[in-house]
Amino acid sequence: MTAQDSISEVDAIVARARAAQQRYEAAGSQERYDRAAQAVAWAIMEPSRNRALAELSVRTTGLGNVEDKVIKNHRKTLGLMRDIAGVPTFGVIRDDPTTGITEIARPMGVIGAVVPSTNPGATPANNVINALKCGNAIVLSPSPKGVPTCEVLLSHIYEEFAKIGEDTDLVLMVPAPGSKDKTQRLLETSDLIVVTGSQNNVRRAYTSGTPALAVGAGNVTVIVDETADIAAAAQKITASKTFDNATSCSSENALVVVDAVYDAFVQELAKAGGAVVQDEAGIMSKLWPDGHLNRQVIAQDADKMLAALDMIDVVPADTKFLAVETTGIGPEYPLSGEKLSRVAALYRARDFEDAVVTTGRILAHQGAGHSVGLHSSTDDRALGLAQRLPTCRVIVNQAHCFATGGAFNNGMPFSLSMGCGTWGGNSIDDNLHWKHFMQTTKVVREIPPREPTLEEVFGDYWKAAGK
Repeated sequence: MTAQDSISEVDAIVARARAAQQRYEAAGSQERYDRAAQAVAWAIMEPSRNRALAELSVRTTGLGNVEDKVIKNHRKTLGLMRDIAGVPTFGVIRDDPTTGITEIARPMGVIGAVVPSTNPGATPANNVINALKCGNAIVLSPSPKGVPTCEVLLSHIYEEFAKIGEDTDLVLMVPAPGSKDKTQRLLETSDLIVVTGSQNNVRRAYTSGTPALAVGAGNVTVIVDETADIAAAAQKITASKTFDNATSCSSENALVVVDAVYDAFVQELAKAGGAVVQDEAGIMSKLWPDGHLNRQVIAQDADKMLAALDMIDVVPADTKFLAVETTGIGPEYPLSGEKLSRVAALYRARDFEDAVVTTGRILAHQGAGHSVGLHSSTDDRALGLAQRLPTCRVIVNQAHCFATGGAFNNGMPFSLSMGCGTWGGNSIDDNLHWKHFMQTTKVVREIPPREPTLEEVFGDYWKAAGK
């Protein structure tokens, strides 16, 4: 197939989606938008489908593990449905007699969504639900390895749409096989782009000429200070780091532990399944054998990861992840970056201030804007991190990958895509969620004038500086 044929294919798909979206909006209602979103949620959450999708995802991508993907597909979708329940996204959503402004919800149009192989079921479902909730159509562009899962997910969505008489052209996919040409054309012809995945795709999205919601790189750094409940911290870090074999951008990649509790924390980490390794050079040579991350280690189960790193007889048999002691930070020290595996860098800090400085250096290298974690009983320290570090989230005393993208015990919106603000080169600084899929038209009426006097505006300034 020629490049022109690929472009024509995408153009035809986008045209179908655009026509469907126009029909959807013209005959729309809050009930219809909500019902469509529910149909998609049940398409992935129905237990037998959920498990089959999880199994297919692991089998075709080679990333993550089935049981955790089942949990992710269920909880991420359930949490999103909780978040959008009762949210007005059709018609008049706000009417303020004080300002004379009435706001009317309007769709964005056709959403082009580039989704990663790490979450080929949960991420597209999340995007589709948000798009339909707000009156849009959506065209998915999965990674090559994610195509089979995405195709099956769409078939389940269509089965549910048949039950409610909904238009299947509202949810489409770039025809397989995927290619850069096809993805680029989708980026250029959609009304809004949502990109989760490689930073190359993120850069292409932001330079496509289409409004884009693309997220930054993860490289989560977590501080454990001298006031922390170190046993609880070790348990939470281990649970988070190992979930779905560290496919999440919110998995811990660096642990910065204050000297006063370092040895005790290491002992607790061992109890939880985290083995501390001092042979940094040995791990690096096997984790990056040719300058690239070892595919035998990326997002693999613990036994496969340990075998690929020749650590089977070096660490305890029940080891769940490795914490590699290091001091290096920067491009020449790849351990200080994102590793997409059950491997974390472990830094020893003199005190809390030194831990903050180390964390800042790591973020300057990679992961600025995404999030940091803090295990501490001193709340002021979380506020201090939020004011000093280039980060959009400070996750306090929680398993990081469960908390960052929304949890039932915190207030973050459920999402699989975390905006990183200008620090991460992003247009948003919060979790991607429904409000990013909707725009509004304002009806503006005249109200009694509210013009201040110069004295009201400048009185304090004149007293301080003179006229």
